[in-house]
Amino acid sequence: MRGLHRVAVARRLRRDITDAERKLWYQLRDRRLAGVKFKRQVPIGRYYADFASLEHHLIIEVDGGQHALAEETDAARTKELEAMGFLVLRFWNSDVLTNMEGVIESILAVIQHAPEPPHPNPLPSGERGRDPFGKDSDP
Repeated sequence: MRGLHRVAVARRLRRDITDAERKLWYQLRDRRLAGVKFKRQVPIGRYYADFASLEHHLIIEVDGGQHALAEETDAARTKELEAMGFLVLRFWNSDVLTNMEGVIESILAVIQHAPEPPHPNPLPSGERGRDPFGKDSDP
């Protein structure tokens, strides 16, 4: 039942998008930004990320004026999301609406300089470089 509620909330958030979120979504959707797949209003943990690239472990938040009053709450949210392995970028609505080029440059800089995500099924320690037939690959 809880999963259905989360889906309903995410759908409502997608429907009730702000002007700044709409403008940024236009730049991010359909892999328009460096071929990166972004989703919007993604449930992550107990939060809903405005935009997220799960592949790059990147969350983008677009904050309105109400967030100026909730700095501690936003900081705690960011800390929790970072503990889950995500990098959180925050932009003010006004920046998105008046400086989209700068916002996109900031996002691209993070994507282009992000380390490659770890392989989902790494080899056990000590098995790298070992020949599958029992011989070490080092001479």
